Amino acid sequence: MDHALRVLEFDRVLEAIGERAVSEAGRSKVRALRPLPDMASARRQLAAVDELQAILGLGEGWTPGPIPELATTLRRLAIEDAWLDPPELLACGDAMAAGRAARRLAERLDPDGLPALWAGRLWGDPGLEKRIAATFDDTGGVADGASAELRSIRRGLATRRGRLVEDLTRFARSLPDRIRVPDASVTVRNGRYCVPVRREGKGTVGGLVHDASASRRTLFIEPARAIEAMNDIRELELREAREVDRILRDLSSAVRSHASELAASYGALVELDALRARALFALELEASPPIFADATADGIRIRGARHPLLALDSGGAVPFNLDLSSSERVLLVSGPNAGGKTVFLKTLGLICALAQSGVMPPLHAASRLPFFRRFFAVIGDEQSIDASLSTFGAQARNLAEILHEADERDLVLFDEIGSATDPAEGGALAAAALRRLAEQARLTVATTHLGDLKRLGDERAAAVNASLEFDGGRLEPTYRLVRDRPGRSYALVIAARLGVPEDVLADARARLGPEHVSLDTLLARLEAERGEVEDLRARLERRAGETAECERDLASRETALAASEREAVRSREAARQEVLREARERVEAAIARLESQYEDGDEAARRKAQRAARGEVERALRVSSRTLRNMGDARTPTGGGGMPLVGEAVRWSASDRPARLVEIRGRHGVIEIGGLRLTVPLGDLAPHPDTEIDLAAHGGSGDSGAKADRRPELRVQTEIDLRGLRADEVDAALTPALDSAVVGDLPWLRVIHGKGTGALRVRVRQLLSEDSRIRLFRDGGANEGGRGVTVVEFE
Repeated sequence: MDHALRVLEFDRVLEAIGERAVSEAGRSKVRALRPLPDMASARRQLAAVDELQAILGLGEGWTPGPIPELATTLRRLAIEDAWLDPPELLACGDAMAAGRAARRLAERLDPDGLPALWAGRLWGDPGLEKRIAATFDDTGGVADGASAELRSIRRGLATRRGRLVEDLTRFARSLPDRIRVPDASVTVRNGRYCVPVRREGKGTVGGLVHDASASRRTLFIEPARAIEAMNDIRELELREAREVDRILRDLSSAVRSHASELAASYGALVELDALRARALFALELEASPPIFADATADGIRIRGARHPLLALDSGGAVPFNLDLSSSERVLLVSGPNAGGKTVFLKTLGLICALAQSGVMPPLHAASRLPFFRRFFAVIGDEQSIDASLSTFGAQARNLAEILHEADERDLVLFDEIGSATDPAEGGALAAAALRRLAEQARLTVATTHLGDLKRLGDERAAAVNASLEFDGGRLEPTYRLVRDRPGRSYALVIAARLGVPEDVLADARARLGPEHVSLDTLLARLEAERGEVEDLRARLERRAGETAECERDLASRETALAASEREAVRSREAARQEVLREARERVEAAIARLESQYEDGDEAARRKAQRAARGEVERALRVSSRTLRNMGDARTPTGGGGMPLVGEAVRWSASDRPARLVEIRGRHGVIEIGGLRLTVPLGDLAPHPDTEIDLAAHGGSGDSGAKADRRPELRVQTEIDLRGLRADEVDAALTPALDSAVVGDLPWLRVIHGKGTGALRVRVRQLLSEDSRIRLFRDGGANEGGRGVTVVEFE
């Protein structure tokens, strides 16, 4: 398998993925990936990548800080009484801080997934982190404040060093000019403070010589007067070193007591870093996890596959689709040179190897791949001078190994099978080998130029022809995979384009056998017909797009017109109501005046008031009727005619109970019936024959507007859209829709929840299963929305 992964350039892809890790350990973890031995492990790894990809896609994912290299440090911690140096202790503190920061990721993870397992191992001790940080200064050295003893020692050192430098400076200035070095200052040699003196002054100064200049003319001497002070300084320096060692030893011991937690946390950080690199790679390439198919029962379905390295280069990869049944076990790919056959072969091998290694390959959703046990690949020129193997010899050796070892769980990839030797013999050997592999291996994919092999797909049901499309007019590859059609080589056409003399080309054409000419002519005709079909399809798609645009425009206009009509109806109804209000006010005023006349008991005055009131009411009715007719509504304020008015008793065709019309909305009316408000078509309403009916006795509210306004309004509708809701918001939206559908006596209701993660669909079906009014529910058909819709049918 290692040979196959090498020729597929598997490690180059892993190197590109590893660049997205923040730690060298994470990059190493990615580079070490290999196809897993079982399907369950690969599925779990892909699910982990998919989960973290979804989190990163929201823009709120884990962005780790620096993850230090701790492998060597952890090995030193395992040695009893060994202590760590400052950089190692600082790295331990950084690792603890990174672990604590990454633990915040856990609350958004699936508790049963791999990321949650690793996040659960993250650890950090804030107290120990602060102690480590306080022990060291900005340069990485042990800080003065690491202990009171160290602070005292360093203060003493600073004082003694300052005094000694001042004393030696005065001494150097007092020396005679003949032995003093101009502009020289006190310096340190071998850890001792020295005065630069000319060589001839050695005897005059005395003391110890610690160094000399490059010219040997200047000596660096520690005067006798400085020896005692320097010894005191040296003693303090030794005390400082002992105190620093003690501090590092104590701090190392504190870290060692948590070595197991630190090691587990560091391992989890590296795993999460490598997982994050794979998730970023998948997010960048818009990759989806494939479905692993049963090795023998299920076929292959590949959608939108791209070469991973080419896909990283925007526009550098042409995706391909491939469908093979479980019985189709050999795929022969042909076409011209530089047409993309080798890239296709490597892409197919890479997407399978990456998926089985826990890396989401650049595929579209719902792609289905077999889970292969081993990978065999013969790609490129593998000749070896040392082994005395020619190109064909190397191919033959690899073919022999594959025929001996490959079985029904393996993938075999062979580039230019049967080439590099006599075409007749090479083609015969290749055909025989492919027949054998059709019975032996799960899938064999081979590229070829040999015409005899192109007929193999017609001879055996297990073999399928395919080609990488080539534009014969422009002599450029399109890199599109075409199934069930062998490809032409275009060798003579390309040779002509590159300047081969025409007489040579004519001689070559004459030497082609009739079978080759016949096959090439047939393929050319198929390519031409395919081009015509593609042109026709493009025109149909273009017309379909134009038609859809027209339909959208018409729908938009219809919506606008309907809105305009509704607004006109609302305006007309408001005006009509205003006319009725004025008529009612005039009638009420007339009645009030009549009642005031009745109080004085004068019969003549009473009769006069009655006549005046009656005239006032009649005038009000005539004015309102004339106004309504001018508005296009011939109905009188009293509700005469076939169309009921707001406030009247009505009969709804769907019920025998009396109702009251409380509002008109375009072509629909809002009625009160049985304590509910319903919106129904106006065509379903008629005036109730009993105009004196007591609506309150039948559940109506009479004229009590405040009470009516508090009643629930159920709008009868045939579908409800829940997309965009959370699962916990489904109940409040779905239950009223079910009640409305039952009250409206609908036979069915269409619930739109979308596909997404499936959480809405699960909650919808849980609610439906608990409702006794529902006879059954099912997925929507192909023309009803598929799995994104649930259709409910009522009892």
